[in-house]
Order: sequence, then structure tokens, then C-alpha cells
Amino acid sequence: MSAKTMTVAGVMSGTSADGIDVALVRIAPGKLRARLTLLAHEGFRYPAALRRSVLAAMNAPVTSTAELARLNWRLGLAYADAVKATLQRHRVKLDLIGCHGQTLYHQPRAAAYTGRSFACTWQAGEPAAISAALGVPVVSNFRPADMLAGGQGAPLVPLLDYVLFADAKRGRVLQNIGGIANLTAIPAAATADAVMAFDTGPGNMVMDALALQLLGKTYDRNGMCAARGTVLEAALAWALRNAYFKLKPPRTAGREQFGREYAAEFLTVCRKYSRKPEDALATATALTAETIAQSYERFVRARMGSGSVDYIVSGGGARNATLMAMLAQRLEPLGCELAASEEFGLPAEAKEAAAFALLAWQTWHRLPGNVPAATGATRGAILGQVTYA
Repeated sequence: MSAKTMTVAGVMSGTSADGIDVALVRIAPGKLRARLTLLAHEGFRYPAALRRSVLAAMNAPVTSTAELARLNWRLGLAYADAVKATLQRHRVKLDLIGCHGQTLYHQPRAAAYTGRSFACTWQAGEPAAISAALGVPVVSNFRPADMLAGGQGAPLVPLLDYVLFADAKRGRVLQNIGGIANLTAIPAAATADAVMAFDTGPGNMVMDALALQLLGKTYDRNGMCAARGTVLEAALAWALRNAYFKLKPPRTAGREQFGREYAAEFLTVCRKYSRKPEDALATATALTAETIAQSYERFVRARMGSGSVDYIVSGGGARNATLMAMLAQRLEPLGCELAASEEFGLPAEAKEAAAFALLAWQTWHRLPGNVPAATGATRGAILGQVTYA
């Protein structure tokens, strides 16, 4: 099948479970890699009741089949509504939709279950509800094909990072800070098989959980509460001993590692040293910054060659001034020049949604969408399943 230019809607709802991002992207074939033009992007908060249901279902020890079936369908309707609303604001003729879905469970390494050992993942959101509402095909369920090729099903954004940001002269690191933080490292003049990517650890996840419990807010806006606090060094040292941070890439994380149970334990440790909410939030913010910086220093820096590196940050964490100041303090002495993805033409909130637009385009043209060097897969894989309108 010869590749063609298409207008694709990418739909993303991340591990923060705060809402839905939609990116409208025109994608055209190029000599070496696809060419992308961001046409528009919009963000939509989950209704409060839906967000409560999503958070309750994530890594839930007990739930019901009825609850999961209803949630899967309700998410599909929410995604359809988000795409519809985006198209009403930006008159674009859509050819295809790529929908990541809402991750409810992600187990990237094999574990025993009923006599077999295997890895597994589940992203909810009924694609048929989306295709029926919009009248265009939907590509969904991207992660399993990579896992069945020996990968961890994540990260999948590195293909977009490589297509948009690879540079002949500059080494670049693309750092996304959503619920989980992940990076893609692209040395100067690198080919796709030289790209390195992995989850560094918690992004906004622990901070948001503490903000909800301590402040009654879904997040610490601009890091203002954390800015008034003091980092509890003993609690931070405890957190940094977590076994996840000792793993070598490729590695991937989620709520299974850093969700509500971890946040509750983290807060208990912080309260041994201070009862002030701002101190706990400052420490959670420092945890994100420190695990990002340590990941770069241990696993990436030596690959990037001499000279300064563009360290390009996207995701909700890029809006947290306290977090960004902590990152600058740690990364700039390592030769990194911090920047926001907007400075390179891609708004922070649009990046992951745009990535799944690109992955959908790849799937439609029967092209691999994973980067094996990032996920650990043994081969490139065509990702996702197509639901026709």
C-alpha cells in the first residue's frame, strides 16, 4: 500500500486520568520519514464522576465485570464527544482516528496466572463507539503487538520524537511529564535504531495524589504549594531506594508501581518528619525531578556525545514552575539546556495525542509503529487494531 496524506485525530488520556487531549494532525509521507503538521489541539477534563470511576478501576484489587464493561463503553463515548467538540471548533475533514484509550492495567513483565506466565496490558475505551459517532475508522489497542514481539508495550511516543526532533548536529532528550515521566534520547545524527527511551518513574502521579488528599485539589497548580515547602531529605532518600530506579532500560512504569498505594506509603514516611502539606508536596516534586535527573545521568549522558544537549520538556509537568526549577538546577550542570516543546513548534499538551495520530497513520499503511530500541521488542511491529465505520 502506497502511503498517502491523511488528516488524523490523535486521542490521548494518560495515567494522570485527568482528561482527554485531542490533536488534529496532517501527516504526509516523506523520503526518510513521515512529515507532520499540527492543525489544532484541544483538551477536555473528565467529568468528575467519570474520573472517579477511572481512578477506582485502575489497578483495582476488586471490581465487577459490569463496572468494567460500562466504563469501557463510557470512555468510548467520552472520546467520541471530545473529537466531535474539537471538529466543531476547527473545521477539518477527518480521515482517521488514533485512540490510545485509558490504561487500567499494565504488566510489562511476565507473571504467572492460571498455569501460564505472560505479560499483559489493557487500555479501555470502546473504539466502535468512536467510529460510529464520527463515521471514520479508528485505530486502537496499540500496545499488545509490541509486547507480543518481546517489548514492554511502552514507551510508544519515541517514533514521534524521532520524526519531529532528530537533528544532524544537536543531541536531544524529549522528556514527557504526565502521570508517569518518560524520556526519549536522540543523539546527534542518530538513526531510529540508536534512539533510547524509557520511563524514568513518577511524573505528576504522586504529586497529584498528595494534592488531592492534602489540599482537596486535583493538582498543585504551578507547584505553588510545593514552592512554600522544604524537601524532606530523609523521606526522599527512602523513596529513591525503590527497586524500580535500579532497573536498567528498557523499563516502563504505571500506577502498579506509583499509584495510590505508593502515594499513601510515601505520605506516611513524609509525616515521620513533618506534618506540613507543603513539605510533603515539595518532597514529591523533588522525587520526580531527582529520578529524571538520575535517569539521565546514569543511562543517557554517555550516549549523547560532547557538547550541550537540548532537554525538551512536555506534558502537564512542564507547567509546574517548581518542578521545572528543580530540573534546571539538576540538569543544567550536566550540560543540558532546558526548553519547552512549544519552542520547537509543538505545544506540550498536544504531543502525546499527536504521537497516537502518527501511530494510527503508520498502522493504516501497515508500517511498524514501535521503536524496538525503546521498548525492548525483538522486531518492529504494526501496532493496533482497526475498527471500521
